[in-house]
Order: sequence, then structure tokens, then C-alpha cells
Amino acid sequence: MADLPIETLIPDICLALASSDELVLEAPPGAGKTTRVPLALLAESWLVGQRILMLEPRRIAARAAAERMAEVLGERVGQTVGYRMRMDSAVSKQTRIEVVTEGVLTRMLQDDPSLGGIGLVIFDEFHERSLDADLGLALSLEGRSLFAELRDVPLKILLMSATLDGERIAELFRAEDRAAASVLRSEGRQYPVSLRYGDAYRHDQNTVDRVCRIVQDALRDEEGSILVFLPGQGEIRRCAANLANSVDSDVIVAPLYGDLSLAEQRLAITAPPAGQRKVVLATSIAESSLTIEGIRVVVDSGLARLPAFDPRTGMTRLTTKRLSKASSQQRAGRAGRLSEGVCYRLWSESQQNELVAYNEPEILQADLSAFALQLMRWGIADPCQLTWLDPPPLAAFQQALDLLLDLGALSLRDERLQITSHGEAMAGLPVHPRLAHMLLKGQELGVAPLACAVAALLSERDFGPRNSADIHSRLAVLLGEQRSDRQQQGIVARLKKQQQQYERVLAKSGGAKIEPTNVDAAVLLAFAYPDRIAKQRRERGRDYVLSNGRAASLNEADALNASPWLVVASLGGTAGGRSDFIQLAAALDSGHFGGLLASSVQTVERADWNDDKGRFIAERSQLVGSLLWRREVLNTVTAEQKAVALLAFVQRRGLDLFNWSEHALQYRARMILAAKLNCQPGGWPELSDESLLENVEDWLAPYLTGVNSLQDFKRLDVSEMLAACLDWPQRQALDALFPERYTVPSGSQIKIDYTQNPPVLAVKLQEMFGCSVNPAVGNGRQPLLLHLLSPARRPLQVTQDLAGFWQGSYHDVKKDMKGRYPKHPWPDNPQQSLPTARLKPKGT
Repeated sequence: MADLPIETLIPDICLALASSDELVLEAPPGAGKTTRVPLALLAESWLVGQRILMLEPRRIAARAAAERMAEVLGERVGQTVGYRMRMDSAVSKQTRIEVVTEGVLTRMLQDDPSLGGIGLVIFDEFHERSLDADLGLALSLEGRSLFAELRDVPLKILLMSATLDGERIAELFRAEDRAAASVLRSEGRQYPVSLRYGDAYRHDQNTVDRVCRIVQDALRDEEGSILVFLPGQGEIRRCAANLANSVDSDVIVAPLYGDLSLAEQRLAITAPPAGQRKVVLATSIAESSLTIEGIRVVVDSGLARLPAFDPRTGMTRLTTKRLSKASSQQRAGRAGRLSEGVCYRLWSESQQNELVAYNEPEILQADLSAFALQLMRWGIADPCQLTWLDPPPLAAFQQALDLLLDLGALSLRDERLQITSHGEAMAGLPVHPRLAHMLLKGQELGVAPLACAVAALLSERDFGPRNSADIHSRLAVLLGEQRSDRQQQGIVARLKKQQQQYERVLAKSGGAKIEPTNVDAAVLLAFAYPDRIAKQRRERGRDYVLSNGRAASLNEADALNASPWLVVASLGGTAGGRSDFIQLAAALDSGHFGGLLASSVQTVERADWNDDKGRFIAERSQLVGSLLWRREVLNTVTAEQKAVALLAFVQRRGLDLFNWSEHALQYRARMILAAKLNCQPGGWPELSDESLLENVEDWLAPYLTGVNSLQDFKRLDVSEMLAACLDWPQRQALDALFPERYTVPSGSQIKIDYTQNPPVLAVKLQEMFGCSVNPAVGNGRQPLLLHLLSPARRPLQVTQDLAGFWQGSYHDVKKDMKGRYPKHPWPDNPQQSLPTARLKPKGT
């Protein structure tokens, strides 16, 4: 291993970790960091008697790294070097280096937050920024801080990657009141790689066809084996089928992705037999920490299929995205591990420059329910209490907490969230919280084997027919009730092994064993996916509505279309789309809502106005999420229930429900003016539309006893209801200060229009003779706007300055009106004339 590029940096790595507790190491692909660095640190004095824990993002990489280091030492895996991953391990008492998948670290920290016996944690390929890696780092830092006094030497942390924003990550450790971590950088790739760009990438291109053409060109023009990066398993299978019929007999086509068996994965990563070449068709699993023997050529589609959580629907979808610059460098580096290599890129060089620098961290786009459960088990309800490179989005975290509450993993006590004993048991199972809840419920109900079979099916890719979403057809094959065909045999064997592993893990959880109950797969799925119980829109139709409000549909010919109720385990669709396609589901007997699934049912009594029927109704509804299961009419409703419903109806529909007579409008306007002028006695009610609706209970509730229809609202006396808002002194003051009518000099009592601003007094001009002071209300604080009318009651002048009118424009009005209305008085000096509502006496 002396020729590995990382070798020259080993002394600096040892020195940095001897003098500091953190180190960031940037080393490009092929440098040898994964297998060389842990072995080099074994002899360090600060590590004596302690182990090294190295995290890998994938199972295949963890196993391969452990096997390679053991091979270097001339030992078997499980001696000095071992590995540990979900449901598989090879370790012993003499193991000094444990290579683990990232979720294992979280469980180790939960069992022992101090990580006693471990001197160094290495986060390999940290640039991938998986959710488990970010959580493991945050909990490691917190555990180190909490239990520092219990350790002779602080826990040391080494972050390694080929493409890493090293300076930013180094700054993370300042949050612990430490200096920023040292950053060391290795030299470039072990061997140079030539880059060959293609035509500009287009979204409508056929990726598989283009890849297959380039693979054929590479087989013709280049030596060595080829590693092809494709976005997902579907493209890998199509590409494999295409190449199987077109390559020479000396070329082995080997798929490589996480769901393959160990034997199939080994076939892909080991060197081909002498005289043969290999084309490895891989997902992003082959980007890092994995040397595939014999690879000299890389063909990169430039795409990756990544899970993205949609908070709006509460579902995680696989989306195909362009990769980042960092990932493109990682992939190209695969060609330079063993010799000079070539990388074909299915995009143009100009598009390479447009790629984002790094992949978005999983913590910013993932389903956080398992993450939140682990934090709650640690005792953290607010993730802001920990140190993060990128903190989790609070909305997604809250949605995760809501799901955990629904699953019974959390409870609310004294307004604080706490993990329940059921939640503790869920956190101890190495599966998603949904499946953990389902497994524990299955064990509780005596159907653990069936629950484990369902969990196994949900943990692997679906192998069933595309024209049927019924999970029972898959279960029949898995449980041996139906024979599998040749293509299914491999995946069915893995599923059976997975089922057995779940059964062993569940048995260790110590749950009670009882006699089996009448529980089917649909009920188990409903435990896992209470938000995906679905109700048919119309009888025997393909369209359904989920309990979370989302729309979904079945294949037109699917036999499940006969089922009024379903539980949906898997959905396909696009983010932002209005509807999803049901991929895996089970018919559900709605009778279970009255028994096993009673906790999913919410009873709501609704007393409300029915707009369609135009009357008040009262009913009791039993809801499954947003779905109606049962409804019954309530014959007896309390006066309080009715009042609450009618008040809410008024708030929805507004004040136009009432018959606002002229008297009511004027009364309200008088009260508003009194409040505006703050006239005594104080405390006048606020009567704007907004305030009346906001405080509708205060003034309307006592009058609702006989209201059952829209006409009943019209019959209510609004003036009386408004007057009831005033006490007796206020009513007296209102009538005195803001009278309905004003007595003018002629003796007539004229109505004041308070709905105008300012209030208007419309009076015949002759009735104001002899008056020089403008009329006012509110103890003179609000002058009235005079509309001085002609004998035909048309406005001659609008003024708030009566004296000024008499002295000025009156004389112009007199000239114009005297000839038109000769029977009416038009004196030269109106201020000294007698007011009159009559005609001039005859002969004058």
C-alpha cells in the first residue's frame, strides 16, 4: 500500500490527531484514505485500549472496506477489523476497527452516549451528507460534551471525503467553544482520467439508449472494464437487457445496486476472469468508498435518483436530478483508481460548469420521522439544542413529531412532548417508525410472522405485477401459498431472509405473546399508514381520496377497484401533482374502524348551517382523517351548541344576513358617532363591520333561540339588538346628544341623516330664517352639514356655515329663486325674518 497517494500524508494525519480532537481530511478518489488511514492510526498512543469506529454510507461499501483492511493484515474479517450493520455483523473481542453503516452509530450512542471504549469516530465520505451521518455527528459532539469528565482522552473525530467543503465543516467545531478543526488535503487522483463530453443534455432524451451506444463505443475504443452510472434500478434493468443482446461473449454485464444479494454484489465488484471484461451498471452506490476491480472506463449518465420528502403530502418520492460537480468528480475518479482512465459524460462541457457545487444535504429534504424519534429518545424535542452543519427544517421536523404522536411513539404531558414506552420500543427496531409501529402492533396482536412478512415486502422493491396493486398477491408468493416464477426467485429469497431477520429482532424486543387474532395485512398496513387509508369516490371507480386529503387512483383494470376502502402502502406521482398512482395497497374492511382501528376514528359533533338546505342542521360524524366513515342526525341539540353554530354562520356570511332598516342604520351611525367623539358616559361599543363580526356573541347570542332559517334572521330587530349593547345612561345620552330629529327655527322636527359624514340635516331654506348659528349635535362638537332646500325640496346650498351663507351666496339664490317660487318668502334680511314652513299670506 506504499504507493497510495494518501501515504505521504499519514504522518501529518497522526500528528494532527495527536495534538487535536478533530480533523477534516480531503482526499480525492483513489487516494486510499478509506483503507489506509484507520490502519495507520491503530498504533497511536492516544488510542491504546480503544477502538476505531468508521462510518460508511452504504452496506456494500462498509463490508468491502472491512474485507480489504482485513486482507492487508492477512486476517479474516471479524478479527482486528470487523463490520457491523443492520441485521449483520462480523466482530469479536479482538476487533480494533469496526466499519459500520451510519445508522449503527446512532444506536450505539443511544445505548452509551459517551461511546466508552471508542477513541476515534471516522465519518468517511462525509460529503454525501446523509441524514444518519449528520445525526451521528451531532449526537457524538453532544455526548462528548456531556461525558467529557468520564474519559481520560476526549473522543476524537475525523471527517473524510473526496469532495468536501472542508473549511466550512472545520468551522462547525467552533460551536463547542473550540478552535476550528485542522484541514489536511491529499494530492490528486492516483492516476489521471481523460474527460470526454457528449452533446448537451436534454430532459426528453432517452438515457438508456444513449448510454448503451456510448458503452458500445467504449468497448470498441478502450481497454479494461466499464463502470456505468445510471439513475435507478429501472434504467439498470433496461440497459442490462439491451447490452445482453449486443455485447461480445467475453463481456460480463453486472448490475450493482443496494437491493441485490451479497453474491450479486460481489460479482459486480470483483475482477472478471482472465480474458474477459465487465460492464458494471450501477446507481450512485458506486460513487465512493468502493473499488471495483478492473475498472478503467466510466460512463456517466449525469443523473441520480434521490428520495425527496414532500411536506405538503407527507410522502417521500424518488426524483431524478442532475448530479452536482462534486458527484461528477467522484464518479470520474472511479476510472483512475487502478490505471490511467477515461470518463464519458452524457452532457456538454458548458453544462458541467453550470452544475451546482455540492448535493443538497439529506437533512434539508428528507422524511424526518426516524430522525425525530431518535432525538426524542435522546431527550431532545428542539433540534436547535444541538450543533448542526445544516439544521433540520422546523416545518418538516414538526410534521415528523405529528406522525410520531399519531403512531403513539410520543405523548403530550404538561404541554411537553415525551417519548412513550412504545416509542422507546419503536426506536430500538432498525426500521422506519411506521414499520416499527406495525411490527410491534402485530406482535401485540399475535400475528408477528405476518407483520414481519409485510415489513419485508415494504423494505424491498416491488416484484408484483404492474396491473395489480394488491399486496396479497405478493404475500401469497412470499408465504409460499403461490409459486414464484424464475425472475422472482432471487428477490423472494431475499424477502424471506429479511422476514426471518425481522422475526429475530422482534423476538428480542420482549413483547408479549398472545393467541393470534383475526388481523389481516390491511389492518397492519393501517397501523403503519394511518394517513393513507383511502375511500372510493364513487362505487367501483378507480379514484380514491386518502385520509390526509390527497387524491390517488388505481389502474383501470385493477381488481381492487371493487373495494370501497383501501390502505395504500406505496404511491407514485410527481411533486406538486394533484393526484398520485396507487402502486401497492390492500382492501380494508371498514368494520375494523369500530374495533382494531378505533384509534384512527375521530368523532365530531357538528351543529351548523347547511347552505344547500338553507337551514340549521345537527349531526354526529365519525371521521378517519378527512374521510367520512359514518354520519347520524342529532335530534337534540343544546341551546349552546345551536348558538355556537349560528354565530359561526353569521361570521362566515356577514352582516347582510339581517334586515338593516333605515332606523337600524341610523341608530348604528349615531352610536358610532358617539364613540368617535368619546361622549360621556364612556365605554361606547365599537360597531364597525369587523368588530361586530368578531364580537358577534356579545350582541347576537341572546336573540338566536327562534332562528332556524334565513327568514328568521331577517325578522330580527337589529335596532333592538344594538340598543341592548348600551346601558341606560348611555341610551339617555345618545338620545340627548345625538337625537334622531333636530328642531329647526320653524318648529319642524327634521330627521338627521347620521349615515353621512358629517351628518346631514336637509331642511327648506325658509325654515332656517332668523338663525345665524349652524346646527350641531354632541354638545356642539359635531356641526351638521345643512342641505338648504328649495320649495321643490332640491338642494340650493350645502354648508356648515349658515351665517356666512346668509351674508353671501343667499342673495344670488334669492335672485334665481324669487321669480321661480313667488309664493314663498325671499326676504332681503333673512337673519331677521321669521322662519316659516308655509307660503306667504295672500296679498303680501
